[in-house]
Amino acid sequence: MSPRVTRRARAEWGPLYTAVRGPLVRRRWRAVPMTLAAVGLTSALQLVQNQSWGYRPVQNLGAVRAEDPLWLALLRTPLSLFVPALDLPVWGALAQILLVFGIAEICLGRRRTLTVAYAATLAGTLYARAAIALNALPLTDAQVVDTGPSAAVVGLAVYLGRRYRAYATTAAVVATMVLEVALKNNLAGKEHLAAMAAVALLCAFHRRSGQPTLGARGTARPATTHPHPHPHPPNTTRTHPH
Repeated sequence: MSPRVTRRARAEWGPLYTAVRGPLVRRRWRAVPMTLAAVGLTSALQLVQNQSWGYRPVQNLGAVRAEDPLWLALLRTPLSLFVPALDLPVWGALAQILLVFGIAEICLGRRRTLTVAYAATLAGTLYARAAIALNALPLTDAQVVDTGPSAAVVGLAVYLGRRYRAYATTAAVVATMVLEVALKNNLAGKEHLAAMAAVALLCAFHRRSGQPTLGARGTARPATTHPHPHPHPPNTTRTHPH
């Protein structure tokens, strides 16, 4: 690998790698208990919904459709994130959760990870409902079962990319989702775009509200700093630029 490529890779992923490596080395799997619980819950729901007696209960608790009453969709949304889509291999959902949720749990903490994940999932769900009501989507999409972690995963990927300045990776994720819509033109792809748009707004809100920015090694620091607690420290004649 050429030095130029190495420098670019370090600039792109170095801060994120540094943030993740330390906790994983020190605590190993204990650093991501929420992620492991999510993987276990997803696996259990997949096992149950594939049983003749378990399909209907899982659908009643975690299957979201645009034709459902809004209150029911909101009630089912938290669990729907961990119900694997029946038309996709479950290992894909498990891998997404383990990788992206694991990185997010270490870098963002459990509360913010869940906030971003559910904001992205809810944005996709509400987009489908609004687009169908405005005749921007066919009525048949109202019956599509909307489950799985994909919207949360792309939302977290965008949030992490913005927070850790992995802009090329963020652009690649966005471009992939746009390409998915261009090639398949399905409801899931459009919900992914809505999820990323919601997370972009969330990132903009955090920046405006003065959330910490990242230092060179990926550690949080205030957006504005001063080398001394007072603009003119006592007993010195050195001047400081302002």
